[in-house]
Amino acid sequence: MTVIPPTAMVLDDIGRDEARRKAFEELLKPGYQQESLPNRLIRIVQEFIDDLFDRAPGGIPGGVLALVLVLLIIAALVTLIAWQARRATRSRRAADGSLFGTRERTAAEHRAEAERLAGEAQWGAAIKERLRAVARDLEHRAIVAPQPGRTADELAAAAGRELPAFDERLAEAARLFDEVTYGQAPGTAEGYQTLSGLDEALRTTRPAAAAGR
Repeated sequence: MTVIPPTAMVLDDIGRDEARRKAFEELLKPGYQQESLPNRLIRIVQEFIDDLFDRAPGGIPGGVLALVLVLLIIAALVTLIAWQARRATRSRRAADGSLFGTRERTAAEHRAEAERLAGEAQWGAAIKERLRAVARDLEHRAIVAPQPGRTADELAAAAGRELPAFDERLAEAARLFDEVTYGQAPGTAEGYQTLSGLDEALRTTRPAAAAGR
């Protein structure tokens, strides 16, 4: 008499087509539409394991236990991949939100890039490049100290303390930068003119303490 292993009985009961159909039906349920993909995969694996336990006769056979361990490893890998992806996304957002992004350029290079972008009517990108030119120029002239990861608001505050006459214009420039960076605003030609005018004015300006000497 041929004895059918418990593992084969369990897998046969479920069936590949039935398992595929159940998984597809789960994905279509309205309650899970807002669920993230990693969480959804983990939940499906957990439900599959529970179903195996329920169907296995006389406890947990060795074959089923091995299968469960494999599925648990897969679930752990999915979780790790999802965590790494979220971490990379946060890093990219932090880099995009910082004043200089990920590429180091001189003030002249930022100005040239800003003018190129403005010529193509890419006002949001042009505004960001022009404020970066302002920041690099202020750092080069030692009006503000270099600070990795500095935001536009931090630049405006630091420069405003050294150049109080430009305090409001610097704050406005930081606001325009934040709008096109965080608010996803497209930017405007007027906004770019505000930045380029500020840049040109600052290039011939010295701190009040230095000007008094």
